[in-house]
Amino acid sequence: MTLVKDNIRHKFKNNAEHRRAKFKKPNPELKMNKRVEIRSVWQQNLESEFALIEAAIAHYPFVSFDTEFPGTILECKAWDPPAYQYQIMKGNVDAMNIIQLGLTLSDHSGNLPDLGTDCCCIWEFNFRDFDIERGDHHSADAIEFLKRHGIDFLQNKKKGIYSSNFAWLMERMVLHNRSRLTWVTFHGSYDFGYLMKILTQKDLPTDIGGFMGEVEKKFGKRVYDIKHLIKCQGLYGGLEKVARLLQVGRVAGKSHQAGSDSLLTLQTFMRLKDVHFGSFLKNKDNCSLSLNQFRGVLHGLELEAH
Repeated sequence: MTLVKDNIRHKFKNNAEHRRAKFKKPNPELKMNKRVEIRSVWQQNLESEFALIEAAIAHYPFVSFDTEFPGTILECKAWDPPAYQYQIMKGNVDAMNIIQLGLTLSDHSGNLPDLGTDCCCIWEFNFRDFDIERGDHHSADAIEFLKRHGIDFLQNKKKGIYSSNFAWLMERMVLHNRSRLTWVTFHGSYDFGYLMKILTQKDLPTDIGGFMGEVEKKFGKRVYDIKHLIKCQGLYGGLEKVARLLQVGRVAGKSHQAGSDSLLTLQTFMRLKDVHFGSFLKNKDNCSLSLNQFRGVLHGLELEAH
C-alpha cells in the first residue's frame, strides 16, 4: 500500500494535465450556456481525474454526491424509529459493496467547473468492489433495474476502481478542504454510509450517534440532505419528483446513474437555496428559518442526530 501511495504522490506532483489546468473564478455563463460532460472514472484514470477535482475545488466548494449500490437485503418502513432505520442501513451497507459514486462540484451560484474546455464537468466513479459472480449480496430486482439504466457490471469488474485507492485520494482531498466544503445529498444516509465504509475500510459505527459523529469529523458541519430540507415546505417524493416540482430539469445523463443524479441533486439544492430559501425561509408560522438550521441531519436519522 505504501508503494501505491508513493506512486500516487509522484503522479500528483508531476501530472502534466494537473499543471496545465488553469481554473479562473467561476463564470456565470457556465451554468446555462455550456453542455455538461460526465467524466467516467476508472482505475486507470483515477489519479489524473482526482488531480483535476483537487484543482477545481478551490473555486467550487459545493460538493454533491450520489451512490448506486446493489439494492437492499434488509428492509424498514419510513415510520420506523431512527435507531431501527440506522441499524437496517448499517446492515445493508456492511453486507454489500458500492457500484458507482457520482460527484458534482459547483460554486455558490450553481456554476460548474469547465476545466478550461467548452463544456462543464461532473464525475462518475465506477468501482470493482461488487462482483455478482463471486456471490456478493444483492437484490436481483435492483441489479436488473441498474442494468436497464446502463450500468455495465462486466466493465466495472474489469476496469473499475479499487475502493482503497479511491479512499486515500478522497481522504486527502477532504482533509485539505474540510473547513470550506458544503456537502449535499438526497436521502443521504446510504450515500454517506457507503462513502464512510470506503474511507474507513470497515463496518459502520454501532449506532446513529457514532455514525453522525464520524460524518461530522470527516466532512464538517455543512452537510445537507434535501429530503430533510423539503419537509418544511410540505414536499415529498424521490429526487425526480421533487426536482420536477421545483422546476428543475435533468440536463445530462440518465436517472439512476450516479453522475447524473449527483448533478440533479446539486441543481435541486441550489433551487431551494436561491429561490425557496433565499437568505431565509418563512415557515407557516411566519418565523424565519435559516438554511443552517437544517445542516448536519440525514433523512430518517433526524431525531437521534440532534
